[in-house]
Amino acid sequence: MFAAIDAWWAANAAAGRASLLMGYSFGKAQRLLAGVNASIGPIVVHGAVETVNAAYRAAGVALPPTHRAHELGRDDLKRALVVAPPSVHGSAWLKRFGDVADAFASGWMQLRGTRRRRGVDRGFVLSDHADWPGLQRAIGASGAERVIVTHGYEAVMVRWLREQGLDAGSFRTEYGDETLDDAAPAAVTDAA
Repeated sequence: MFAAIDAWWAANAAAGRASLLMGYSFGKAQRLLAGVNASIGPIVVHGAVETVNAAYRAAGVALPPTHRAHELGRDDLKRALVVAPPSVHGSAWLKRFGDVADAFASGWMQLRGTRRRRGVDRGFVLSDHADWPGLQRAIGASGAERVIVTHGYEAVMVRWLREQGLDAGSFRTEYGDETLDDAAPAAVTDAA
């Protein structure tokens, strides 16, 4: 998938067109940044993405160099990869880049018609969902004593975690199908 993103970005850069790659600011954008070939051109990130990038970098996660849009000249912006949350689509913030090719990275891109409904040129399949055994291994490997669950079968996972002796609860979000970005989460709850 990253080879396809790199090819798309390189073709757009060669044509003098910025490449807007939309992905959620927390986690998805950083996976995208870690996987692309930064030698193709400059990488510009939205402020919401850069805030999370700073936390990742502080934790020792290697990410390629990124810029804010105001730091680059017009010619650099025309060949940049722009990583931003979906909320920028059609926004005034995006106008500074001129003509852009746009794409969305999500597991939802597997579903027929999603790219068209999103109104983007390209869709790249990149899911953040894991299966049950994968989640169990990841939680065990983390050494966490407290786990907060979001999405999916929250009550089932919380019950299993508690049976394993962990302090567990669920974190309800305002969105269930990842169609909204940066929605304000509700409080952590104790699921039975």
